[in-house]
Formats: sequence, structure tokens, C-alpha cells
Amino acid sequence: MEEIENFSEKIHEQSNEHAHHMLSEGKEKWVLYVALTTAVFAVLAAIAGLMAGAHADEAMMTQMRASDQWAFYQAKGIKSEMLISSNKILVALGKAPVAEDVEKVKENKAEQAKIMEEAKDFQKESDEHTAKHSTLAKCVTLFQVAIAIGAISIITKRKALWLASMGFAVIGLVFLIGGFL
Repeated sequence: MEEIENFSEKIHEQSNEHAHHMLSEGKEKWVLYVALTTAVFAVLAAIAGLMAGAHADEAMMTQMRASDQWAFYQAKGIKSEMLISSNKILVALGKAPVAEDVEKVKENKAEQAKIMEEAKDFQKESDEHTAKHSTLAKCVTLFQVAIAIGAISIITKRKALWLASMGFAVIGLVFLIGGFL
């Protein structure tokens, strides 16, 4: 992500330098607007990048919680199976099963159901964070494309490219809003 940010910053700096040079020579004023919109796009890309990183971190944390819950679920299942096996051995030897073990197996099964629900909830939360991360990563990419096209518009002196860069930025805004929802 750092390489992307550095690339974006370099393009932004170069376009600002070029815009300043053109304005100091009294040339096309629209270049100033390109530089300003490019600055806004860079800020929005930075915000989206931070949000994307936060969602990636949260996705990983909740995925770990889900994994922990599934491990706990399996441990309860293994304990129950061990108690069931012990009681089967006792019955095979002609002895009565341990009543406490039968109750413990019932408790473990009830606890497993709760643990499974928690694991599924954590997994769902992780999936939601992953989806938001993906949306915001697309947003960052679109803003960076907008910045690059804006810089190209200054260099080539083509207003149509600036309008195209604003089109990419509008799509980026849609993804940014989607990242908030």
C-alpha cells in the first residue's frame, strides 16, 4: 500500500508543479482547477486507504475469533466423545455408565450449539469487513487513476482528460460511500 501512496503523491506533486509553472506564465487557468481537484482526490484516496486498512485489520481479528470459537467447539466435541467412549467401555464390561458423564455430554452439546452460533457470527462479521475492505480498495484505485489522468491532462493540455479523471473520481466516490454503508 505504501508504494501506491508514494506513486500517487509523486503524480500529485508533479501535476501541482506543472500547474504552478503554467499559471506563472499566465497560461490556461483551468490547470489550477485540475490541480485542486487532484488534491481533493488525493485526500479522498488517503481516507479510503485508511478505512480499507482498518477493515482489513478487523476482518483478520474477527476471523481469528471465529477460528478460536471453532477450536473451542471441537474441544467440547472431543471431550464429549471421550466421555461417551468411556461409558461404552463400561457398558461393554457389564458396568453401569457414569451418570455424571451422561449429564456432562448433554451440557457439552448445549454449549457447542452456543459456541457454533458465536463462531458463525464472527465469521459473518469478518466477511462483512472483508467486503468493505474490497470496496474501499477499489475506491483508492479509482482515485489514483483519476489523479494520474488529471496529471496527464495538464501535461497534454487536454480538458477532456480532466473530465475523464473527474468521471473516475465520481465512481470512486460511489465506492467510498459504499464503504461507509
